[in-house]
Amino acid sequence: MLIGVVSDSHDDIESVRTVGVRLRELGVRMVIHLGDIVAPFTLRELANSAKAPIEAVFGNNDAEIPMLLQVASQVNARISWWPRIVEVDSRRLLLMHGAGPSDITAEVAHALAESGHFSAVLYGHTHVAELSYVKGVLVLNPGPVSRFVGGPSAAVIDTETMAARLIRL
Repeated sequence: MLIGVVSDSHDDIESVRTVGVRLRELGVRMVIHLGDIVAPFTLRELANSAKAPIEAVFGNNDAEIPMLLQVASQVNARISWWPRIVEVDSRRLLLMHGAGPSDITAEVAHALAESGHFSAVLYGHTHVAELSYVKGVLVLNPGPVSRFVGGPSAAVIDTETMAARLIRL
């Protein structure tokens, strides 16, 4: 299955729409959002433009938790605190946002990959894209959707092969 991965949309509706449409054009069947959606209307826009189910985690800038949960229930999305494990095609994907300094967030993601317990460790927060493999485990940060913090960017993963690619829009 082809899945889209996004993070750090920070209410940039124009970029969310652009990324959502591009992921739909690529044929993704699920979108993972790694936090900092920020406002509920942003989650709704991603769902409307991508036309795919969404699995998400909260980020450090997601303050409207009750409203995000309400919108999620209306748009075929599930969102919760990180870390979160999602199974897709028998692949264990660890979803996290991150907190504190960017280098520590990346270090934690790599340590989790080193454990070998997951097929992929997906993280956001740093606003810096990364695609690497640690002991055969995919470590992926899609970079930010928001153009205000360096985006828009996204990533896609083929869960059959665990091959991934970054997309700069």
